[in-house]
Amino acid sequence: MTEIKNCPSLLLDGFNTYSPKATKMLFNGVKVNPILNFDIDEFRNAGEIADAMHRISVSGVQEKFPAIIKSGEIRIAGNDERSTHILKPAPWDKTLRDRKLIPANEHLTMQIASQVYGIHTAANGLCFTSKGQPVYITRRFDILPDSSKLPMEDFASLVGKNEQTAGLHFKYNGSYEDIAKAIRANVAAWMVDMERFFELVVFNYIYANGDAHLKNFSLILNGQDYRLAPAYDLLNTSLH
Repeated sequence: MTEIKNCPSLLLDGFNTYSPKATKMLFNGVKVNPILNFDIDEFRNAGEIADAMHRISVSGVQEKFPAIIKSGEIRIAGNDERSTHILKPAPWDKTLRDRKLIPANEHLTMQIASQVYGIHTAANGLCFTSKGQPVYITRRFDILPDSSKLPMEDFASLVGKNEQTAGLHFKYNGSYEDIAKAIRANVAAWMVDMERFFELVVFNYIYANGDAHLKNFSLILNGQDYRLAPAYDLLNTSLH
């Protein structure tokens, strides 16, 4: 049985579930059980989970599952359901050192960015399998309360990098200068977002985030204009 002594999102002392502030940020005020009623490990070879991974509209190497909140429980979104959250369990690649710690690593790194450095990040936390394995959970900032989806584009696309133009590892075939130029070209309030981007680059350097590639920065439509999206996928890769 998992014993929780701190808010699994904001890490506040004295909470055995999500704190009221975390509940508002991460689940729009809905009280949610931090213990999953299913075990992702049990579904690794199931078609349902494979389909779920293909349905999610975010990219990346690490396994990600679309999730929704239903009756206070976190569960995998179905084919006809718009996901509001993303679940990221420990990677299944057993060659990765300390792979089971990666969800906690991402959560802590994201919380440091938000709480210590004031960086605008996606709302995030941990939930747990019945066996106590932590699973990273983040709220999709591109999905509005009415389930509509905001237009969003990562910088690999914005600078014209894909497998056809730049090879298999295209997302690493670029520079922060490329991103800065794309911000200036596509964001009306580019001076504000350029400062935000610079702060994030410095943070990634300090915390040794070696996976801050072109697809881990995005622009999202905010009102009538595109703005730099909240930070996501922050990791201290020196620990792996």
